[in-house]
Amino acid sequence: MSHSPLHLEFLLEEPSLEEVLSYILPEILRDKITFRTHAFRGKKDLLKNLPGRLKGYSTWLPENYKIIVMIDEDRENCQYLKQQLEVIAQSAGLTTKSSNSPNQPYQVINRIVIEELEAWFFGDVNAIRQAYPKVSPNLAKQAKYRDPDAIQGGTWETLEKVLQRGGYHKGGLEKLRAAREIAPHMNPSVNRSRSFQVFYKSLLEITEIHH
Repeated sequence: MSHSPLHLEFLLEEPSLEEVLSYILPEILRDKITFRTHAFRGKKDLLKNLPGRLKGYSTWLPENYKIIVMIDEDRENCQYLKQQLEVIAQSAGLTTKSSNSPNQPYQVINRIVIEELEAWFFGDVNAIRQAYPKVSPNLAKQAKYRDPDAIQGGTWETLEKVLQRGGYHKGGLEKLRAAREIAPHMNPSVNRSRSFQVFYKSLLEITEIHH
């Protein structure tokens, strides 16, 4: 049981994820937990700078701080990517949730966003339609979109097609703009993306433990 209020530091692959979290984190964490987000310029940039960033944290990290590293799978081997993040954290002298036994204190949580951030948007078709009313109301019922994490041909490309069909993002999908327009309408508790639910539940667990 931590006496100081919990603080979460999010290290993120890119600004569009930061944009989404800026809307949904206050709703999930309420006022119980403070947080700060740090976006990198893509996966390579995050992986390159992560060892130094975590080493820096390890020299001053207070007991009530936790670091959450979030990265897209991008059709890579999920286990290998997670292992890579675990090794980076442990080399910096930090304990990770996965490497510690349950109920043991830890400093770092490594989260893989399966496929891409856009799968989280497909997990909440209602949010897409509130942002873009001309998108087909039958989207959620179509088999192709039923499992957001298993959309074939890439969720980024699929979202671009869906929005362009409705007359939006005609010059190509602008990730940051789409995040800014969809995220305010997202409802975390009903999102159908499995990777989103894993992320959501882990945050709820953290808030339960600390209150």
